[in-house]
Amino acid sequence: MTNPTRVPSGINPNIPNAARMYDYYLGGKDNFAADREAAEKIMALGPSRQICLANRWFLGRAVRFIANQGIRQFIDLGTGLPNQNNVHQVARRIHPNAPVVYVDHDPVVIVHARALLADVNGNTAFAHADIRDPGSILDHPDVERLIDFSQPVGVVFLGVLHCLTDEEDPYRVVRAFADRMAPGSYLIVSHLTDDAHPEVGVAAREVYDKTDTPLIHRSHGQIARLFDGFDVVEPGVVHVADWRPEEPWEEDPEGSEWWYVGVARKP
Repeated sequence: MTNPTRVPSGINPNIPNAARMYDYYLGGKDNFAADREAAEKIMALGPSRQICLANRWFLGRAVRFIANQGIRQFIDLGTGLPNQNNVHQVARRIHPNAPVVYVDHDPVVIVHARALLADVNGNTAFAHADIRDPGSILDHPDVERLIDFSQPVGVVFLGVLHCLTDEEDPYRVVRAFADRMAPGSYLIVSHLTDDAHPEVGVAAREVYDKTDTPLIHRSHGQIARLFDGFDVVEPGVVHVADWRPEEPWEEDPEGSEWWYVGVARKP
């Protein structure tokens, strides 16, 4: 994305953006020079690409798991730029007509999400909204059209809650969705941690402080609190490679220790 005529309205390409940096880690092309410069600083600190891949692999395993438990409708919060094995692609291998609503507020994500949705059926929608305002999502027309909260739903917070400060209160955000979810619903969460590498965590936060999105590492105990009121399924809130790996490449202890993940059922 080097041609300024292609820059969507509302985007400053000179300020690094977390979604575009994530795209760069994964080898994507939807990023600007400022994103690449910031991402290279993060990549010098650790195996950033492997860390991001481990998170994507977990998404596939977790969505597949809850779909096999009977979940047939999904909300993906803080979607980010489209990649392989998005929620609708995984879920519809099990339930071909499963409704899926993606949610994000980033202008670049909006452009790509609309292009993605042009190729899928009417049971997929994109809600331009901010997770810091859960009501704007829960009452969004596309959410009301596709999601029946009287029935179990899968709610996905993949790598997004660490973008919320303590003042923005990620626990409040999760509770707002939990209160609307029917019994039998499932919650999927992945969240960055620096429990194993606190010094590197400090350096990473210094880079993200210069972007438009903060990075808030949290401890295992803090992340486990996000599941309050839910029954966490085995193996619990664990490093990402320890959550039911299915393939050899999903077992990556170095990249894994930067994530705590979990899947839980609302009783």
